[in-house]
Amino acid sequence: MNVNTYENRLLLILFVCFGFVFFDRLALSFLFPFVAADLNLNNSHLGMLSSVLALMWALSGMTLGHIADKKESKKYILVISVIAFTLCSALSGLVTTFVSLLIFRGLMGIAEGPVLPISQSLLAAASNPKRRGLNMGLVNASAPGLIGAIIAPPILIWLATDYGWRTAFYATMVPGLIIAALIMLFVRNKHVHESMAATHHLGGKGDIKALLKNRNILLCVLISCFYISWFITLISFTPTFLMQARGFAPDAMGGIMGSLGFAWMIWGFVISALSDRFGRKPMMILFTLIATACPMVLLYADADSMLPLVFLTYTGLGCFTLFMATIPAETVPASQVATALGLIMGVGELFGGFITPTVAGFMADAYGLDIVMWIASAGSLIAMVLALFLKETAPAKVGHLTATEALATTHG
Repeated sequence: MNVNTYENRLLLILFVCFGFVFFDRLALSFLFPFVAADLNLNNSHLGMLSSVLALMWALSGMTLGHIADKKESKKYILVISVIAFTLCSALSGLVTTFVSLLIFRGLMGIAEGPVLPISQSLLAAASNPKRRGLNMGLVNASAPGLIGAIIAPPILIWLATDYGWRTAFYATMVPGLIIAALIMLFVRNKHVHESMAATHHLGGKGDIKALLKNRNILLCVLISCFYISWFITLISFTPTFLMQARGFAPDAMGGIMGSLGFAWMIWGFVISALSDRFGRKPMMILFTLIATACPMVLLYADADSMLPLVFLTYTGLGCFTLFMATIPAETVPASQVATALGLIMGVGELFGGFITPTVAGFMADAYGLDIVMWIASAGSLIAMVLALFLKETAPAKVGHLTATEALATTHG
């Protein structure tokens, strides 16, 4: 099979796969009003359900990503993960208490944790260097934006309204099992692009201590902590902030959240594609600075200018691909990519997905909802400062070297 044909096929399968991860992850947010009315739940319960998934996702991503790098084939771990989180999502429709729902969300987090690091390690290995950033951006950001933030809400709400929220959860089993079958049938066990086959000097497989001694990896871990704080704080508090603090009607709030979803999808591949040509580091710095303005737009912009300004400034999720996938994949040997990606994602989820929303919630109760926008803005601003110290990894910008030689220059 032609290399480009396989690369495109792999891209399509992993795009749908990771997009469906966010379809499942965000499903409870869209279905919560229906679930809460039936199970007598409140906002504190929603916070705990979100936190336990983030915690388990983080621990699983670090642990299973590390294990995957020790295996000859990562394909079967990915298949098992997809089947497992699909079943956990579907079984959420059977719950009758908060505790049982909490357990299923935790189990789902464990199953979903390794999907991103494994998917991106497979894609990085199979991608041509000239389009590696674009490919990884489509999977890492555009897929969850399109499938999780744009397609999921109307489908899930329609199912819950017409057939009940339990049916909406049951229905997630069908696409999940189809995706698992596609991975099993069409993804290769082993494939390493020649540009990813270099031997680097970071120790053996899965040497986390050695990874953290590398400047780019350590910086990406720190950037992840503050950038995920930006993302989770915004996505968790913006609907409530817009309605309670800014006085927007529900339909206006829905339109703004829809604009966030479209920005997520578009910037997700645009920024990565630009980084293939102009470099990872300058695009990371520029668009993170723009992302810092997004919470200020939500805080101060008037109703007429809110929608376009939100779209133009919600650029951060396009940068996620760079620090969470592309830069690490171009920094470490192929045998450590899943470990590095799991580490960056896991630590970031622990700090930004588990700790920061809780702190933001307490501060909002004490000082008002405006404070959460300042917390989000501070997170991306700190991420931008950290990005100033990254070493460039894009083959197009490192110099007139071979792709393998370009990768080797990132060490030391």
